[in-house]
Amino acid sequence: MVRYTRFLLFALGLMAIGGLGIVWAHDPVGPLKVTVLAKSIDAWDGKPLPAYPKGQPEITILRIVIPAGEKTPLHLHTVINAGVLLRGELDVHMENGQTKRLKAGDSLIEVVEKPHWGANNGKDDAEIIVFYAGVQGEKVTRELD
Repeated sequence: MVRYTRFLLFALGLMAIGGLGIVWAHDPVGPLKVTVLAKSIDAWDGKPLPAYPKGQPEITILRIVIPAGEKTPLHLHTVINAGVLLRGELDVHMENGQTKRLKAGDSLIEVVEKPHWGANNGKDDAEIIVFYAGVQGEKVTRELD
């Protein structure tokens, strides 16, 4: 869990400076270990991420648990977001048939404005932490079902 706590703190820092496209590029000092879990200009579908929205930035961090055998509703995200699967398994599907399979420890840079859903086909609950780089007062996810 210490590893994930470090990631959460690191990811928050990256979100804060994300508009500058800066990643911590120097050698860690002392006992610190830094592991880049994801770094890309593309979402998981291979398409470029959109520009950040204009307005007062607002970071939202959600812990989402998808029980074994369950799936999320069809939805889309209106802003750039990324997550790390803490436990379990998760298959993310798009309407065009494209699928991304995640296992515990995997990171995901989500698609934006593209309908998709997640399915937990595993035997255990799937738990994911997701970071959204949004605008104050705006929704970061819209259900389509």
